[in-house]
Amino acid sequence: MDVLFTVPRQLLFHVGRYVLMMRSVFGRPEKWGMYWKEIMRQMDDIGIGSIVIVALISVFMGAVAAIQFLYQLDGQLIPKYYIGYIVRDLAIIESAPTITCLVLAGKVGSNMAAEIGGMRQKEHIDAMEIMGVNTAGYLMMPKLVAAMVVIPMLVVISAFVAIFGGFLASVPTGELTQPEYIRGIRSFFLPNNVNMMFVKSLVFAYILTTVSCYQGYFVKGGSIELGEASTRAVVISNILILLADYIIAVILTG
Repeated sequence: MDVLFTVPRQLLFHVGRYVLMMRSVFGRPEKWGMYWKEIMRQMDDIGIGSIVIVALISVFMGAVAAIQFLYQLDGQLIPKYYIGYIVRDLAIIESAPTITCLVLAGKVGSNMAAEIGGMRQKEHIDAMEIMGVNTAGYLMMPKLVAAMVVIPMLVVISAFVAIFGGFLASVPTGELTQPEYIRGIRSFFLPNNVNMMFVKSLVFAYILTTVSCYQGYFVKGGSIELGEASTRAVVISNILILLADYIIAVILTG
């Protein structure tokens, strides 16, 4: 019976501690200038540092989507220009926000957990708390603001690159003509899909940032525990991102 109550008890403990942490994160900054400099640094780390990997993944996502749907529609009565329409909507609705944020959870999230966890282990956080600094706010708020500004930009880049990847996989190979692909991109466009993309990117950015910071902020032990915290940050972030993806899809398409 104790085992049955252990998991819910731990879950409630972590949820409660997370909520209390977030209340501190949104507290009034002691010095706005310090926060501004850190936000700029985090925007550079998250945004500029992730453009290459996001672009590489996105171009192959679009190319694979185009090739797969060309294979599926081969011999069917569906016009070929639908490939552009499918690649566009797949990139905007799903692959750009979801896959990009799953990748960033592994790259950016683990780095955040390791950075804050290292400060906790070296007692830097304890020293700042003695000086009266709101450590949760100073360490996490700049990361959260930077992520929620930069990650939607990366998602937009990912969508454009994925559509271009579909173009590269279908037009130069002779599967489609350029006018056909462009016609598909322009067909059946729904502005609500773009709204859904931005909603997903903002929610996912919030999840991967706060969960990763939480794991690093409360880490205990040595290097092994820090590695485990970084791993938990990625795994939990990915699970919550996929869950949020389903919930947002149900709400915004219902």
